[in-house]
Amino acid sequence: MDYHYVAYTEDKRLVKGNLSATSEEAAVNLLSYGGYQVVSLKSFTPFFNMEKLAARFSRVKPRDIIMFSRQLALLLESGTDIVASLELLQSQVTNRTLKKIIGEIVADIRGGTSLSVALSKHPRAFSAIYYRTIAAGEQGGNLEIVLRQMADYLERGVVTEKKIKTALTYPIVIAIVAILVVGLLVTFVMPTFTSLYTAFGAELPTATKLLIILSDWLLSNGLYLVLALVAVVVAGLAYIRTPAGKYWWDGLLLKAPIIGPINLLTQLSRCCRTTSLLFRVGLPLPEIITMTIQGSNNKVMAEALTDVRQGLVRGEGLSKPMSRRKVFLPLMVQMTGVGEETGNLDNTLATVADSYEMEADDRTSTAVGLIQPAMIIIIALVVGFIAISLVSAMYSIYGEMGI
Repeated sequence: MDYHYVAYTEDKRLVKGNLSATSEEAAVNLLSYGGYQVVSLKSFTPFFNMEKLAARFSRVKPRDIIMFSRQLALLLESGTDIVASLELLQSQVTNRTLKKIIGEIVADIRGGTSLSVALSKHPRAFSAIYYRTIAAGEQGGNLEIVLRQMADYLERGVVTEKKIKTALTYPIVIAIVAILVVGLLVTFVMPTFTSLYTAFGAELPTATKLLIILSDWLLSNGLYLVLALVAVVVAGLAYIRTPAGKYWWDGLLLKAPIIGPINLLTQLSRCCRTTSLLFRVGLPLPEIITMTIQGSNNKVMAEALTDVRQGLVRGEGLSKPMSRRKVFLPLMVQMTGVGEETGNLDNTLATVADSYEMEADDRTSTAVGLIQPAMIIIIALVVGFIAISLVSAMYSIYGEMGI
């Protein structure tokens, strides 16, 4: 969302401006981290924003940030200073939006701003997790190592997402093709046969009669059916955009057959990976959980993490409040407790993340292996039913003709 803010700078100057953030809380955190004291903050919807329109066609992808992080780490390790490194990267980057962002970051650093604060001004490209991790690297003097860790973290997320998309693409394509084939048979092929059957006046089998009725109904009401489906989809998307609808949809994604367990494992893996990374660079646990909440794209998971943070603040640790929420699987709760007791929480959570990623991959492969033959069988049955209905009707006609 876009926000208009009024704030005081560190030298007590009153400034106004606009920024983009995922929520009002994120906008306040962004301004506070940049050294601003917020006076007022209001959301607004710009009537027309040419910059945003251009950004839609040249958005910064995770792969761009991964490459940026690895190359910047390499240049810094070679002894090149931060400004020269960024300028070199800017000259090589092909993404127009990222090139512009790097230019603005260079200008900010030349003006005395740290890299992390400069990154925080571009939340659409660099998440809060990213720039806060970079800030920890700056403070610890190990920026190059942190940049590589962030690149590895982002790459794992990209690889996991790509695997799931690749696995689901084939069944979806098969389903679409099947619907189109059946639709063509019923709406275009059947009317031709219907006129032929009517001309001969043969007694048709029950299956053929049902197909003719379905074909006539689709030809008469097909447009209304399409409009009704579009209306349902639009209404559903509008509801999902509301807080209640988003919460319901996210809960459904975690509980649905087949995809629910896969989605849950993916969410938990991401949660463990994020917590492990941020804990490793030295951030305090309450802040880590807050950033994990902000980085979550699932409202149910975010709510559960909020409860965990409240328990953490009360001194209950991580594993105890986790055990009260069913969304956290027993292995994660037990291993978190072990990590707390041994003082090795970052490595323990990284191990859990690896385990859940592998399990999600296995479940995805198994699900696709079951879905593909099931869909082929269903398509064969439907097309076979139509073919048998047509052939049996032809035999009825031949019987009437005495052939």
